[in-house]
Amino acid sequence: MGKKRVMVPAKDLDLSTVKYEHEVIKAPHLTGSMLKLFVRMVEAPVLGSLIMSFLKKQNKMVEMLQNTVIPEAPMFKPEFPPQDAEPSVVIVDEERKPEDRVELALKCLPHYDPACCWSGDSLPSFRYWKIRDYAYAYRSKLVTPSMVAEKIISIIEDCNYHKPPTPLLISFDAEDIRKQAAASTQRFEEGNPLSILDGIFMAIKDDIDCYPHPSKGATTWMHEVRSVEKDAVCVSRLRSCGVILVGKANMHELGMGTTGNNPNYGTTRNPHALERYTGGSSSGPAAIVASGLCSAALGTDGGGSVRIPSSLCGVVGLKTTYGRTSMEGSICDAGTVEIIGPIASTVEDIILVYAAILGSSPEDRISLRPPPPCFPDLSSLENANTLGSLRLGKYTEWFNDVHSTDISDVCEDVLKLLSKSHGCETIEIVIPELHEMRTAHVVSIGSETQCSLNPDCEDGKGVKLTYDTRISMALFRSFTASDYVAAQCLRRRIMHHHMEIFKKVDVIVTPTTGMTAPKIPSSALKDGETDMQVTAYLMRFIIAGWL
Repeated sequence: MGKKRVMVPAKDLDLSTVKYEHEVIKAPHLTGSMLKLFVRMVEAPVLGSLIMSFLKKQNKMVEMLQNTVIPEAPMFKPEFPPQDAEPSVVIVDEERKPEDRVELALKCLPHYDPACCWSGDSLPSFRYWKIRDYAYAYRSKLVTPSMVAEKIISIIEDCNYHKPPTPLLISFDAEDIRKQAAASTQRFEEGNPLSILDGIFMAIKDDIDCYPHPSKGATTWMHEVRSVEKDAVCVSRLRSCGVILVGKANMHELGMGTTGNNPNYGTTRNPHALERYTGGSSSGPAAIVASGLCSAALGTDGGGSVRIPSSLCGVVGLKTTYGRTSMEGSICDAGTVEIIGPIASTVEDIILVYAAILGSSPEDRISLRPPPPCFPDLSSLENANTLGSLRLGKYTEWFNDVHSTDISDVCEDVLKLLSKSHGCETIEIVIPELHEMRTAHVVSIGSETQCSLNPDCEDGKGVKLTYDTRISMALFRSFTASDYVAAQCLRRRIMHHHMEIFKKVDVIVTPTTGMTAPKIPSSALKDGETDMQVTAYLMRFIIAGWL
């Protein structure tokens, strides 16, 4: 029997007693035949329960969930606590049309000077084309959406013939892209583009509906049990702005992995180093943006699935606040953790895409009561200087807990630059109970995933999942109702800790991941792999965004 542990109320916790503990995940790294054997073992009725119980005890999950008295009440959904108004922001009416919100966001951006990017009629040398670069090129008749479409189609069709293959998209229809591009080209010829996003090419992660493509979640069977009749709400909003959708982007199966490994459709490779992973689970969206093929993409994120691949591929990813974007029309629409968020090559493009897709669902508006969303106003130097007033919170021991000091050193250089160039102040903070936060997260997202997939798994689809997904599902099945409630009690407790921290600072700064893009083991390409040590490093700084 475990010894009972009683936590003091969060409001009474003495931060001077908090000691940082390096996270060590105790679980085997497996590929090939050993991976298959392990799956058979964890799915065996009695042996599997014993293995999962042992692993959870080894990683202190049983102690936290079953042997601990948590005084806080459960928080079953994220909450929007009261907060002071932010300086230098523009409040947005989310009831406005998407194209109107995009126009408002455009006015919040710094002045665009085409002279910085263009010289006469010549096209710029290779670099990431921002949304406003395309908009200028279309309006100046330097290029048309149809011309761009042909280039993109040619490259995508060649991807599967690359050595090694670089599968970016799971579902792709060249004629549909040409049709969308032709309609956009005609609007420009008539002088009636729908918005700054008209003619902008975007990819949609394979767990978000984009009609007429099927949504498979990168499985081999999801489209057989779940049909797509229309666009997801976020995708529909993009279409109304004139966005050209190139297809459904590759991903880690059902979003249950941090590397992007996918034996079903091939593993997307990092455009900057083909021998390395993109990160996951939004591997395809991040890679197609990082390759320069699309200005932006949509992903989903419940535990870093937008932020991790964006970081490893060198682009920008935003995990929007829960409830800011509608999940209607996504495979992962029934939980309290997942969101739909944009990936792009620059922050300004993130703002423009976010403006198009934002808008709470009617249900979330009633239950969460979110305050009106806002955009940062970067249109004037005076407003841009607001950056200097930011107080940056840094938990040094956590900040430096990385696989290679190259990561923390570069991030430290960024903080020094912000201080020198803008006058930002860095304040030392302590974030207590990080292990508890990780445990509560995996129980929450795991239980909600299990609940969503259980009918299909009971119907025999579970054995068609990849091996690493089946291991995750075995872990999720081991969680009890009391484990889930305990996780929600921890969720409220951790929310209290963060609210106290945000009384002293405006932002908590960390690296995005604790390691750079890991190499792809050749033994993992056919059947996948499970490597929880890599997962722990990739998710080290991600979890607070779940609250």
